[in-house]
Parts: sequence; structure tokens; C-alpha cells
Amino acid sequence: MTAAQADRVGARSEFDLPEGLTLDTPRVEDGAAIWRIARDSKTLDLNSSYSYLLWCRDFAATSVVARDAEGGPVGFITGYIRPERPETLVVWQVAVDQAWRGRGLAATLLDGLTARVAATGIRGIETTITPDNTASNRLFTSFAERHGAPVEREVLFDGGLFPDGGHEPEVLYRIGPLADRG
Repeated sequence: MTAAQADRVGARSEFDLPEGLTLDTPRVEDGAAIWRIARDSKTLDLNSSYSYLLWCRDFAATSVVARDAEGGPVGFITGYIRPERPETLVVWQVAVDQAWRGRGLAATLLDGLTARVAATGIRGIETTITPDNTASNRLFTSFAERHGAPVEREVLFDGGLFPDGGHEPEVLYRIGPLADRG
């Protein structure tokens, strides 16, 4: 972890979480559980289990997990700082374990992560969403509304660009600038 990444790591969040849950920075040993949550979501493009281990090691400072009372991950967001736009947090994946869905946990994870990285100069977020992913469309639209931030949408990757075929287009959501939270 670089010094800049270490500066971004926050211990816990004081956001309103369902009882027994805490927000935390992911650790390498969380990679397997995060992979399982992504797999079981049946919505996300599943990456290799190895990539989730690397994500927890290399991008922990820009990612977040929700832990249950026993310390196990029950939801996560993976993200990174966009190299060409260091003021932009790219949200890669958001997933919540089936048992914890419907309680606002994804929104709490997103609010907690953006509050934590705001101190690093983040002014906006980007994510891509397929048009049929209603839950993610709602999550990011409501995030923008809660934070009084404009949303721009445009097709980032047309479905025909994907070599495996049959992929829907990925719509880029650009949210920001975010209000000063310092």
C-alpha cells in the first residue's frame, strides 16, 4: 500500500447501519467472501477469485465492506481512483448478500465510502451500469439526489465492443461535483 492509499484508509463509519453491522476497509482475507457475494448476486459480471484478493490488497483504501457481528463481509463496494482524473472515484462493483438486501445497505456503503475518500480530494464518482440493472440505476440516482449532485449519462461501451457477444451497452454515470463534505 502506498502512503497515499494508507492516508485514505478509514477505520469505521458512523453511518446508520442495520444493527450488528459495521463499515470497514476490506482485507485480503475478505477476498473469498467478496467473490462469493458477487457470484451469488447473479447480476454482476463475476471476476476471478484472484482478482478479488488483489482488489482487497491493492484498492482497499478506495473500497468498503459491511461486516456482520462476527466480522464477516455481507456487502461491499470496490472502487479505484481514475488515473486520468485523480479527483474521480470509479465504483467498480456493489453487492449485498441476499440476507441483507432491502435494508438500504448499498446506499449506506456508497455514502460511507464517498465520505471517507472525500478527504483525498474526490469531487465526483463514475460507474457503469447496464440499462436493465434497475437496482443500480436507483442506487446511483438516489445518491446524486441525496448529495445534490448532477448526473450525466452516456454510453461508454456499446454492446458490440465486447468480444464474448450478447453484452448490453454499459452506460457511464458521472456524478458530481459532490458538495464539500469537509
